[in-house]
Amino acid sequence: MTTDAYLHRPRWRRVVGGFWAQLLLAFIVVGLVLTFVAKPYVVPSGSMTQTLEPDDRILVNRLAYMGSEPTTGDIVVFDADDAWEVPSRAPVDPIRAALRWVGEATGFGPSGPHTLVKRVIGSPGQTVACCNQSGAVLVDGQPIDEPYVYNDFPFEAGTLDCRTTPRSSRCFDEVTVPDRSYLVLGDNRAGSRDSAVSCRSAEAREDCWRWASRAAIVGKVVAILWPIPRSAVLG
Repeated sequence: MTTDAYLHRPRWRRVVGGFWAQLLLAFIVVGLVLTFVAKPYVVPSGSMTQTLEPDDRILVNRLAYMGSEPTTGDIVVFDADDAWEVPSRAPVDPIRAALRWVGEATGFGPSGPHTLVKRVIGSPGQTVACCNQSGAVLVDGQPIDEPYVYNDFPFEAGTLDCRTTPRSSRCFDEVTVPDRSYLVLGDNRAGSRDSAVSCRSAEAREDCWRWASRAAIVGKVVAILWPIPRSAVLG
């Protein structure tokens, strides 16, 4: 386009067609996608080993539960409330704080201090207990198949189970999941501070449970993005 033709274009077209305007538009589009559609997150701990490893970059579908609800077996990212006792981060200098903000906003740096990744086991109104005679978790009285579980608590029927003294740490009493809440466990069962972490003893209090609230669920984990050798679509 010649200089004369450019100068005769309407002012708004010259502004919108400029480099900085297009760069701003690109940031806006990316921001909308990260906010409403999909966003990368960093796995903060080893509680989901071997399905997810610490520092894996995962993709979270933020639209997965529009018109539907999480179900048993879904891996979700959620913002933990105070009951989860997530340690707060120490103050950092302004430059590091800005870099951390960029990383959290894009998903390629550390996730927020209260963002956790767990697997949904029980939904509102369902009863969950552990264990049956084979050591399986029961949802509404039926054992669920959990091939993803790694590093489970020791359990041996008749020797170390839910009726022996001492009982297996795998066991917890039946509980009904409250409304708008979800019971979530880690795949690294013996290495996860999850919904049941304070409930795995015969002396556990009725209020030992901590829940992932429906309002706090960010979305469903659908893929591992990084590192490349571990990249995979998660069913």
